[in-house]
Amino acid sequence: MKSLLLAPLLFAGILTAQPKLAFDRLALHQFEDGPVLASSYDFLPGETIWFSCRIAGYQSQKKGDDRSVKLSWQMRVLDPAGLAVEKPRAGRIEENLVPEDKTWQPKFLASFEVPPFAPGGMYRIPVTVKDELAEGEVSGQLEFHVRGPVIEPAETLVIRNFRFLQAEDDATAFRPAVYHPGGMLWARFDIAGYKFGDNNRYSVDYGLAILGAAEAGAEPKQLFAQPEAAAESKESFYPQRIVPGALSLSLDPNVAAGSYTLVVTVHDKLGEQNAEFREAFQIAR
Repeated sequence: MKSLLLAPLLFAGILTAQPKLAFDRLALHQFEDGPVLASSYDFLPGETIWFSCRIAGYQSQKKGDDRSVKLSWQMRVLDPAGLAVEKPRAGRIEENLVPEDKTWQPKFLASFEVPPFAPGGMYRIPVTVKDELAEGEVSGQLEFHVRGPVIEPAETLVIRNFRFLQAEDDATAFRPAVYHPGGMLWARFDIAGYKFGDNNRYSVDYGLAILGAAEAGAEPKQLFAQPEAAAESKESFYPQRIVPGALSLSLDPNVAAGSYTLVVTVHDKLGEQNAEFREAFQIAR
């Protein structure tokens, strides 16, 4: 009878559960080893973010008095549409622990940049960690918000968000757009809908023309033109879906007061597309 009573106790000891692989903490920081940021924190396009991961429930393999740990990890950074912001990251954590390493915890740290022209919205960081000794795996994700512009998709080349400015660095549009002889005319706009080549390469150029007031029964007369005022070409892992454009024009001191029209023309070299935008402005003395 005594042996029968001991058998269930021995059997229960064999089935003692081992800690399950888990994330102890997934966190974001403004700089390496910086304080953990709250989930409500808003990042900005172009900002560098530090991601940290702490792991619990891993297994170790004894080697005499020491223990070995073998973990591998993968992570991605995805935009609101699920598009990868950068190439996937991967790494390994291999350590030989001595008895004094009782408080040691596996962790890894990685930094990445929010693309300079990234859209606003909720981004995700999917993470997977594998315990190669216990053949266990855990997956999870961390979300973060980027405060950026809403970028509507464009099937063809288009000029958007055009605004006259009173000064080069003004944040708000100049309305009504009334300039004076001898002054400077400033304008900004966004280009979208151009085609991409290999490695998300794009190539666009743009120019301007000034039209005078139309006379009855006649087309407006072109007073000035600069067909290729600027050009931009670039490639990147993450596709840049808008190109900001800027124009400036020095107004002749003798220019007559009246109504004029600024014509902006854009050419997509890879997609062989053209787009035009017209906006009126005034010259007043």
